[in-house]
Amino acid sequence: MPKRLPNPVRLADRRTQVANRLNSSAIHLLRRISQEDGADGVTGARASALSVVVYGGQMSVGDLARRERVALPTISRIVDALVRDGLVARERAESDRRTVTLAATRRGRTLMERGRARRIQRLAEELRALEDQDVEALERALDVLDKLEDRSQGGSK
Repeated sequence: MPKRLPNPVRLADRRTQVANRLNSSAIHLLRRISQEDGADGVTGARASALSVVVYGGQMSVGDLARRERVALPTISRIVDALVRDGLVARERAESDRRTVTLAATRRGRTLMERGRARRIQRLAEELRALEDQDVEALERALDVLDKLEDRSQGGSK
């Protein structure tokens, strides 16, 4: 049975209703499996920025600010803390010494991978409680989500 909206807004069509449920489910899922993310002593904002650098590769502070959707002064404070904690390194570009890029350190990558492994393990434990047919349905849904991601990245699927 579909979950009721917290307010009396009537959703116009089926796709909007599905979008609403998917949004809500994704938020609740991420909150649930990330409950232990502070275990490594990194705040949410720092963990988010570190994740972008670890999984997105070397980038400028400006690029990181845009990806995190925060102002330069905000991301600069976050980067300072990540550098101080040995999770990110600032590097000068060889082609232009004025350009500073950020790169994850081995310690930063290890911390992110450890957190990711915890979240995946927690979710896998929850999935073990499901019937095989429900897991298969999730696999099919993930294929659909992959198509949406590909389209958002300019693909043709």
